[in-house]
Amino acid sequence: MTSATNGNGRGELEGAVVAVAGAGGPAGHAVLLRLAEAGAVVVGADADAERLAQGVDAARFAHGGATVIGDTVDLLSLDETRQWAQRTEKEFGRVDGLVHLVGGWRGSATFADTDLGDWDVLERLLIRTVQHTSLAFEAPLQRRGKGRFLLVSAAGASKPTAGNAAYAASKAAAEAWTLALADSFRKQGGEAGPRAAAAILVVKALVHDAMRAERPQAKFAGFTDVRELAEAITSTWETPAEEVNGTRLWLTKKSA
Repeated sequence: MTSATNGNGRGELEGAVVAVAGAGGPAGHAVLLRLAEAGAVVVGADADAERLAQGVDAARFAHGGATVIGDTVDLLSLDETRQWAQRTEKEFGRVDGLVHLVGGWRGSATFADTDLGDWDVLERLLIRTVQHTSLAFEAPLQRRGKGRFLLVSAAGASKPTAGNAAYAASKAAAEAWTLALADSFRKQGGEAGPRAAAAILVVKALVHDAMRAERPQAKFAGFTDVRELAEAITSTWETPAEEVNGTRLWLTKKSA
């Protein structure tokens, strides 16, 4: 992990305001910690208030003085998501990032065994929440000039397997939506280049310490540690928006 401070001893995201959607899971907890370490004001949202509170408390404890707050938000409601974005910008005067970590997985043994009910669940979790957060946060991110909309996706979106049809299709749709947001940022920037960036971080799957403890013999080949993901997310602000916008950052072997 790189240093959390710049040459002046301040965090590289000192003063930035970053919202994290789906902050209650292991990846969310790692991202809250890393952003707080980098000096950002972090505003996490999750439907599970208890898991969210655990992540917020851990980030606050690890980085005394950091501003880390939790907000229970129904991201399946566009109105609630817009209110969250408006509330965040009003309270802190800016929004510099939205990290989308809302996840979920459903699969089957074979293609023929696919349950279309899985699609109904994944469409809501993996697509609808991307739609709502992007629509709610586009304008605030554009106003800041260094805004980032970051989607965590899966390699399976580019190379789906028979038993993962619903999951891969959902991830692919979420990626397409994010790239459309990137094109919006590009067009709004004109000749000067985009003022904000939308990008995709691609993993095979995520792993964290609890998983390793439960399966000590497992190798988790190609998996991305949640701390590595958090580091990659934080580093996107170090690169100019025009170089980040519309890109896929592969944190595992790139699909052919």
